[in-house]
Amino acid sequence: MTVAHFQAPDAPGFKLDPRVVASFARFAGGYRGLTASSLVSVSVDPPMVMVGLEREATTRTAVVEGRAFNVSVLTRSQEFIADRFASRAPAVDPAWQEVPHRLGTNGIPLIEGCAAWLECSLVQVHPAGDHDICVGEVQAAVLGAGDPLILWDRAFWTLR
Repeated sequence: MTVAHFQAPDAPGFKLDPRVVASFARFAGGYRGLTASSLVSVSVDPPMVMVGLEREATTRTAVVEGRAFNVSVLTRSQEFIADRFASRAPAVDPAWQEVPHRLGTNGIPLIEGCAAWLECSLVQVHPAGDHDICVGEVQAAVLGAGDPLILWDRAFWTLR
């Protein structure tokens, strides 16, 4: 899927919520990432998404300072990766040597084997309580394979 084929959240084949996503940014000689349970499509033309990031999170700082972020939509087989970036499993080393990934065209990691990937440039930040809503314009979008990982009632699921 190219950006020209970006679809609204209700279009077949590209639904985002309530997928478990890992969001990443470059920061101080390494990378930062976190697990988020929501990614929302807010515009088709231009293609834009938003994610809420805790204001005190290092990943939020990396996104705002770097003005870019990538999203990897995790699959059911990637539950351990979701746990790692949610700080419920051993931490990821700054060089990401233990995480299967490739760098996007913006130099930010994309996790291998995901259901979809987005590369975004940050265009807006809006305060919302103890979080910031970060709006990104999608620069590249690719549909992968596998059933997306879903978070429902504090447990991981897939849809069948």
